[in-house]
Amino acid sequence: MVGKNTKSKAAQDASTCTDKNCPIHGTAKVRGRALVGTITSDKMSKTVVVAWTRKFFVKKYERYEVRKSKINAHNPECINAKKGDRVKIVETRPLSKTKHFIVTEILGAETKKEHVKSEEIAALEAHQEARDSARQKIKEKPTSDSE
Repeated sequence: MVGKNTKSKAAQDASTCTDKNCPIHGTAKVRGRALVGTITSDKMSKTVVVAWTRKFFVKKYERYEVRKSKINAHNPECINAKKGDRVKIVETRPLSKTKHFIVTEILGAETKKEHVKSEEIAALEAHQEARDSARQKIKEKPTSDSE
């Protein structure tokens, strides 16, 4: 379950990794859920907070709301993920009261997503052009009230 990028980097750091809870160099076994999220905090020692958003349907209003989930995960020395990185975390045995996941792979830095697709932009521009031409026709139309 450990990613390819992690193994190549981990092979270089094998001599420096002394973490017994490392899934590559240590004895920690990973099993269970695998999640992808963004690191929001790396202030704790060997621990990061991984968060991701999900859409939740509110039945009463028939709309979706965005909810955030956060999990504490172990950050091995050889991986050493930083704040803002997208990471893959995998479930393991409880490492502490709040840590049940280990960072296994860095997927890259978080990038801002384009909320509006290019197709939607083109459709919006076409709609605006049609609206403007309709307004021009209304202005050019002679009024029969003045006669």
